[in-house]
Amino acid sequence: MAPIRLSRGTVADREKIRRSRDRFWTPDDLSGAESTRQHLLAELVRAGELRRVSRGLYWRGTRTPLGMSPPSPSALLARLAPRHGSGPAGLSAANALRLSTQIPRKMLVAVPARAPRPTDVIEFLDRRTRTGRVAAKLGATEVALLEVLDDPSASELSPDETRERLRDLLKSDAVRPQLLARAAKTEPARVRERLGELLRDSGFDSHAASIRSADPRVRSRIMSELSPGGVSRHAVSQ
Repeated sequence: MAPIRLSRGTVADREKIRRSRDRFWTPDDLSGAESTRQHLLAELVRAGELRRVSRGLYWRGTRTPLGMSPPSPSALLARLAPRHGSGPAGLSAANALRLSTQIPRKMLVAVPARAPRPTDVIEFLDRRTRTGRVAAKLGATEVALLEVLDDPSASELSPDETRERLRDLLKSDAVRPQLLARAAKTEPARVRERLGELLRDSGFDSHAASIRSADPRVRSRIMSELSPGGVSRHAVSQ
């Protein structure tokens, strides 16, 4: 069978990809017909020059004896997750806030949108109803704090130690209490109540007062889960 004759544009695209480092590629980055672009990307994947991340998305990192190096979680997060309102969840959030030394096999990321397909290093959680995170333009650390309040069992520390660590975080420059309070309006009752209590404990009474409170019986149950002995380290908070 005669070899496929490549156009000048396709040859240029191939060399452009080969010269690149640590960047994503999509068919839209290339020239020519769609079938030609798809063929070139598939060929470079087979040759070990690219790594397929997800449908229509490829990565050019560093070639190793085991193949093309994968993108870092931070690079994937910047590419696949919304800029505002995304951040670590579960054990990934606890680790980021120094509440746990455990590092999950896959980074767990909460996104305020339909969850993208998982990759080999990141799994996404759908938080599309929590639109306050986007409106308040929360950063990753602020989202991590809300996620830990959603599931305190992710912390390896005792309830008292967890609360103390989160109080210190609120008083630091790493988070903005007023924006957390603003974002709370679309959070579940359990997150609102815990955040309000944490803000009051940290001296941010005015911000706490702006958070809508739950039914007294619901509030009592929620807060008991953050009290000493109220939640086991590995229990799932409801």
